Amino acid sequence: MLQIIIGVLFGIGVYFIFADLLRIPTLKTTKAMANLTSKGKKKTKTLEVWLSDLASLIAKHLKLNEYNRMQLKSDLRTAGMEITPEQHIANAIVKAGICGSLTIPAFFIFPIITPLTIALIFAMYFKESKGVQTRIKKKREAIEFELPRLVFTIEKKISHDRNVLGMLDEYREIAGPELKSEIDITVADMRSGNAESALIRLESRVGSSMLSDVVRGLISILRGDETESYWAALSIKFADILRQLLNVQAGKVPGKVKRLSMVMLFCFMAVYIVVICTEIMTSLGAMFG
Repeated sequence: MLQIIIGVLFGIGVYFIFADLLRIPTLKTTKAMANLTSKGKKKTKTLEVWLSDLASLIAKHLKLNEYNRMQLKSDLRTAGMEITPEQHIANAIVKAGICGSLTIPAFFIFPIITPLTIALIFAMYFKESKGVQTRIKKKREAIEFELPRLVFTIEKKISHDRNVLGMLDEYREIAGPELKSEIDITVADMRSGNAESALIRLESRVGSSMLSDVVRGLISILRGDETESYWAALSIKFADILRQLLNVQAGKVPGKVKRLSMVMLFCFMAVYIVVICTEIMTSLGAMFG
């Protein structure tokens, strides 16, 4: 036992010596850098730092198909994930590997559930590797939910102001985080290059049919077309779409309330059952004591 403790302490000492010689950053430094690059969205947890370090080692040895790599790189940029495609796949492998570690104890303790743990490995891998698509979908839905307000704003200004850059620059001050991020990129792109090309790139990044209608109208303004009637019709169309989205969200509320009510009911039942069982055990103890 003493030899094991000495061996562990010796290994820790050697690690710290080599870490100092190789100038490996400490955990606090790594977390600080991760928080800095996350643009203040949320603080990076210690577990995430460890997983990221392990994924970085795996990512160095991954070779992706060039077409798949470019497609995944584009999806990551659209989703706002500032990591490489190799890092994204490595993250999925690491998290699937953590689930895979459950296979070993399951094999010795409950061999019958070993196939279930293996299935969990593949499920976790595909969930994490395809998670970028889920983030893109949520971002697109958030942007589309806000587009009716943008269209309404443009409709009210188009009669006396045809400065597309100015309208976008002014609207981004009140825009939601998802749309604001895209408008920031587009405004900077318009100032440094061709405005029409910048709007087309905005359309391709988001991939929304609703945003395509907005971009089409903005390009028409840049070309000097009369678009008052177009924006009026688009505002009515988007108002109907927004009403449908709100009805869908309202329809989901009763189901959530029902589930929460059932959970509360089970909690009350559990409290009563515990009290009854405690009284029964106390009575039995007094009877046979």
